[in-house]
Amino acid sequence: MNPMYWVDALSADDLPADDVTGVTVAGRDVAIYCVGDAVYATDKLCTHGHARLCDGILEGREIECPLHQGRFDVRDGQPTCEPVTERLRSDPVKIERGRVFVQLE
Repeated sequence: MNPMYWVDALSADDLPADDVTGVTVAGRDVAIYCVGDAVYATDKLCTHGHARLCDGILEGREIECPLHQGRFDVRDGQPTCEPVTERLRSDPVKIERGRVFVQLE
């Protein structure tokens, strides 16, 4: 089993409210979502059409893929609307000293 570690992803000031931001963290493409006071992270590519979710539409806790309009729950990566059926990888997030950290393997 690979060890888990926290990686500095971006400044909390760079997170737009109720929107999604795409970043590369330790060589991995990640979508970071700011939903109200909560922050979540998932893989950046849709599991169905491989479109960039950071180009999609965030509505509440769901991100809509810009390619085929499938949706995922950003809290856990679960699909919520067809045509997506495969879960997104999601990662723990924390904010410390004004920075957003993502926990990776």
